[in-house]
Amino acid sequence: MDSIHSMMMWTMKVVGLALVAIPLSVELLGWFLHHRRTKKPLSEVLFFPSELACLEHIFTPSLLCSCYCPLPHGVETSFSRLLRHLLSASSSLDVCVFAFSNMDLSRAVVALHKRGVTIRVLTDNDYSAILGSQVGILRKAGICVRCDADSGYMHHKFAVVDSQLLITGSLNWTITAVQGNMENVVITQDPDLVRPFIKEFHRLWLLNDPDRKRSNKQKPAHVTAGAHD
Repeated sequence: MDSIHSMMMWTMKVVGLALVAIPLSVELLGWFLHHRRTKKPLSEVLFFPSELACLEHIFTPSLLCSCYCPLPHGVETSFSRLLRHLLSASSSLDVCVFAFSNMDLSRAVVALHKRGVTIRVLTDNDYSAILGSQVGILRKAGICVRCDADSGYMHHKFAVVDSQLLITGSLNWTITAVQGNMENVVITQDPDLVRPFIKEFHRLWLLNDPDRKRSNKQKPAHVTAGAHD
């Protein structure tokens, strides 16, 4: 009888605990689902000029303790944050920037290309051949670069990572902008902001397709004129 009584008491305790645990689990599940639905997209603002610091640990994490350059190590700066966001790309990176001469940014883009990330770079034609331009380096690495040769400057300064993360602001991809100028960069995953930039990049990319430009040049004058009637 004692064993039966003990078994009944144990069963009642288990049932009691289950009655308490089930609603608690439902409540926790509801909180989790609500938290996922209401989670805000990434939003960050970076200001420049950026503090000078060693960047080797970003490109090669194992070098954090073995790099002996004189710059501060393990310091998080605006520039290191920018590089981390760029290097987070896993499938694609579209870069649309007026001037591109910063070697560390070029190094990050080439590193992504070597990982198999699809890279497209669009820059202004007048500034693609200036001293220190990285356009030649990128093309040599096998990255597709198109130059806008319109009469006005292609003055955009933005990048889109994996079609989900927008990086935009006043910052040209130059050493002067990163280390000397007062600049700003906004980083966001807000789809309402990301989508228009994807659309603008696509428009400019098609507009500056070399085959399309070549085709337009080869059209007879009367055909070109008729297209504007």
